[in-house]
Amino acid sequence: MNIYVGNLSYDTGNNELRSAFERYGRVDDARVAEDKNTQRSRGFGFVEMANESEARNAISQLNGTDLQGRTINVNEARPREERSTRSRY
Repeated sequence: MNIYVGNLSYDTGNNELRSAFERYGRVDDARVAEDKNTQRSRGFGFVEMANESEARNAISQLNGTDLQGRTINVNEARPREERSTRSRY
C-alpha cells in the first residue's frame, strides 16, 4: 500500500521517514519529495508497505502525531491525476 505523509519538517529525510513507519511493519520504500531544481524537501513524502494491515495500522497510529517537531498527516495515497496539457498560444 502506498501511504502519503504530509506536513513533514524540511529536515526530515528518507531514513527518518522509514524509521517512523518500520515500527509498524516492513517498509519497502520511503522517500521524501524533493524540488527538482534545489533538491530541497517539498514537505511531503510517500511510504510503501507491502502488508495492507500493517500499513493501515501505521496510518491510524501515526496520523496526527509529531515527527521532528511537526504534526504529520498520514493517509492512503490517491492515484496521481493526469495533468491537462496547456497550450502556450
